[in-house]
Amino acid sequence: MVDPVLRQIPDGMVDITAPQEIDGLSYIDPNDPAMPMYRVIANNRQPVALRDMMIRPVRTGYIGTGAPKPDPALVPPTGEEAVPDVDVSEVYLPIEGGVARCQLYRPENAPPDATLPVIVYYHGGGFTVGSSEDTDFIARKLSHSNDALVVSANYRLAPEFPFPAPFDDAMGVYKWVAENAARLGGDARRIAVGGDSAGSNFAAAVPLRARDEEVRVPDAVILLGAFTDFHGERWESFMRMAPRGIVYDSAFFGFIRGAYLPNTEWSHPWASPIEGDLTGYPLAIVATGTHDPIIDSARAFGDRIRSYGGRVVEYYPEGMPHGFYFFPGVHAEEAVAFRVVAETLRPLLWDEET
Repeated sequence: MVDPVLRQIPDGMVDITAPQEIDGLSYIDPNDPAMPMYRVIANNRQPVALRDMMIRPVRTGYIGTGAPKPDPALVPPTGEEAVPDVDVSEVYLPIEGGVARCQLYRPENAPPDATLPVIVYYHGGGFTVGSSEDTDFIARKLSHSNDALVVSANYRLAPEFPFPAPFDDAMGVYKWVAENAARLGGDARRIAVGGDSAGSNFAAAVPLRARDEEVRVPDAVILLGAFTDFHGERWESFMRMAPRGIVYDSAFFGFIRGAYLPNTEWSHPWASPIEGDLTGYPLAIVATGTHDPIIDSARAFGDRIRSYGGRVVEYYPEGMPHGFYFFPGVHAEEAVAFRVVAETLRPLLWDEET
């Protein structure tokens, strides 16, 4: 069912979402009059720029891959172990500047010739780290519980590639799928977008940009750990919980905001969808724990959608932190969140008249 052309990178094109070393992050003009001081700093430390120093531990420690795990009982199942009945493959979808590597998830019990509804999914990672492999469990769960084809997209990362580059990639994947879903075995008449944390920011903004650019608007939006506002400090929950947060804190929020939006107003609606015109916004599913510092802004986003006449299904589990949906079997609320998503999407994605 998948067009074999999409299984490899076409000649003359590149995967622009692949991690790459560039000099744009810490490039110093050799003729810079401050070069003598920079040489002294470089003699004392590497890397020279503070942003390089900050991003290194984030990227090496984010998931903890390869780090020792002294208690085997605290190692959660892998995505494949938790949701085994899903076929996973890789495709390269054409977007501006090259192709984006995406993982394709399809329920094993789906007939080979079945055309399935599609969920385009974006991984989290604070706009600066991560890949589609990190959210393998989430993508498998969404595919299996919704009998859907999930396209889990990769995108360029800040600070090397600040806004709008990562969102351009995310939007490019959505636009291609909306226009070419059949080449993946999907039905573009039934399409949703979703994401967790930073990925939910993209998912929340896709309907706004799609409307602005006259692209088909998705039928639904799935927001896990809904990140819809870069003005974090205006919310009581953020000011109360973020300073000493564990999964999500003020320091990291400030870093990713500077990395992703170094030259962009925080209120840009494609960066803070809560600031956008939400007229005609599609059905939104918002799942965020009450111990997540961004819970207030998540609730407010739902309220704003309703104020524009839209429909919102919300799940705010008591005591749950940012990312409670990430690890299989750690919190019972994780399973509830995916059940809420499935029960909400089923009549939309599997309407017999579609």
